[in-house]
Amino acid sequence: MRSENSGSGEDVWRPAAALDTLRLRADLLACIRHFFREHEVLEVETPILSRAGIPAPCIESFTTCLDGSDNAGTATLYLHTSPEFPMKRLLAAGSGSIYQMCRVFRRGEWGKLHNPEFSMLEWYRIGFDEFRLMDEIELLLQAVLPVSMVPASIKRVPYRQLFQDIAGVDGLTANVSELQACLRSHDVAFSDALLEQDVDGWKDLVLTEIIVPALADRVLFVHDYPASQAALARVDEGTPPVARRFELFWHGIEIANGFFELTDAAEQNRRFAAEQQQRRKLKLPEVVLDTRMIAALREGLPECAGVALGIDRLLMVTTGQTDIRNVLAFPIDRA
Repeated sequence: MRSENSGSGEDVWRPAAALDTLRLRADLLACIRHFFREHEVLEVETPILSRAGIPAPCIESFTTCLDGSDNAGTATLYLHTSPEFPMKRLLAAGSGSIYQMCRVFRRGEWGKLHNPEFSMLEWYRIGFDEFRLMDEIELLLQAVLPVSMVPASIKRVPYRQLFQDIAGVDGLTANVSELQACLRSHDVAFSDALLEQDVDGWKDLVLTEIIVPALADRVLFVHDYPASQAALARVDEGTPPVARRFELFWHGIEIANGFFELTDAAEQNRRFAAEQQQRRKLKLPEVVLDTRMIAALREGLPECAGVALGIDRLLMVTTGQTDIRNVLAFPIDRA
C-alpha cells in the first residue's frame, strides 16, 4: 500500500511526515512526560525483546533468535507487541503507578491506521478502576491537545447500547446468524472465507463495518465489552457477564484500549491456555507463555487499571491526518 507522499525513485530517502509534524510529535511527547510528572507517575523502561510471546490469536509477533554466544542460552525472542507483561511484574514488585512510552511491533499490520512498528503510551494506576482511568485520560487529552479539540466531557456508552443504537442488534447476546443478518441488512458483503469465524469475529465485523463509520464525527468511550473479549480485564458475572474493558474512539479511530486489570493468576493462566488452544485450531504457531508474569500475579498484583494509547494515532488526531504514514518519519516502506 502506498499513499500520496510515499515517494518513488530518488526521493524515498526523505521522511514521509512533514518536519513541522515531527516537531509536533516532540512537543506531544514532552507534554505527556510533563503530565505524568505532575501526577507523580513514574516513567519506566522494560525490554523490547522477551522470551515470552502474546498468545492472543489476533496479534502476531516478530521474532529473532538468541544464539547463545553471549552465555545467555539459545532461545527464540519476541519483539514486544506491548510492554504490559513486564510492567505488571514491576507493579507486583511494588513500583507504584507507572507509565512507559516505547516502540512496539506487530506483524501483518500495515494500512492507513497501522504500521508494523509504532509508538505506544501505556500506564497503570494503582487503586483506579476503569472509570477513574477514563477520567484521567480526559485530563491527559486536555493537557496535551489544543483546548478547542477536546470535549468538555467525553461521552461513555456501553458496548451493548452502541450495537443496539447503531446496528440494531444486541452486541452481548447476538448469535452468529443474527450478526450475519445484521450485516446483510446494512448491505455489508462478506466472503465464504469468513463463515468459520466465531461469534466474536462477527461482532468485530459489525463493529468495523457498521458502527465505527457511524462514529466519524464523535468522541466517546465504549465500555463493558463481551466477557469473551476480556483479554486481561476482569469480568463482572452479571446476566450477561461483561468485561471491565473500554476503548476510546475519536472520529472513528480507536485511540486507546484499557482494562480494570485481572489480578487472578489462575484465571489468567486459564485464558492463556484457551488462547493457545485457539492458535492451534487456527493453525497459528504457538508462543512461549509468560510464566514470569503469572508468577508476579501469584505474588500479588495490586488492584489497578491500565491503558494503552497509540501515540501515532493521537498525533493523527492532533494534525487532522487520515494516514498514519503522514505522522511517521520513516514508515515501513521507507525504513
